[in-house]
Formats: sequence, C-alpha cells, structure tokens
Amino acid sequence: MKVQINTDKHIEGHARLEAYFSTEIEKSLSRFESKITRIEVHLGDVNGDKAGGNDKRCLIEARPVNMQPIVVTDTADSVEKAFHVAIDKMRKTLTTTFEKQKTH
Repeated sequence: MKVQINTDKHIEGHARLEAYFSTEIEKSLSRFESKITRIEVHLGDVNGDKAGGNDKRCLIEARPVNMQPIVVTDTADSVEKAFHVAIDKMRKTLTTTFEKQKTH
C-alpha cells in the first residue's frame, strides 16, 4: 500500500508531517493492506489566509484493488484533528465495504 501526502500552499508539508501521517495510516489501515493499492491524503486550508474556525480540511482517498476509489473528508480547527477523524471514517467505511463484499 503506497501512501501519498499532498498539501496546499497554506499547509506546510515537511518530512516530519509526512512521516507521522504515513505511520498513522499504516497503523490504522494495516488490516486492509492487501486490498488497497494506494492511499492519498490531501491537506488544505479552506479559508486560505483568512482566519476562521474549522477551516483545516483532510480528504483521504483509498484505491481498493478492482474497485472505485473511496473518499472521506473532515474539517476541523487543526490539520491533525481533521486527519484523525477522517482516518477513523476511512477505517469504518473500508470495514463496511469489504464486509459487504464477503456476503456477495
């Protein structure tokens, strides 16, 4: 499972941030590793330079093998909070998706 982290021009994307998020993704989604080819994380600031609450956005896209991409998103007042809620949503969505696949 390849992990790719993308940031917009308002979010500083340094090596430590990428390493942390990659590690968290691998821990959270490790049980799906054989079923997913790639995970893309898009981090951004919805308001840009303007101030405001809940303006940090995290969009996570999973590419399951032989399936359409699955996308979840969350906004929060920090990138870390948005990421953790989004990764939790992705874990739940993938669990449901793969369990439905087993029954068919």
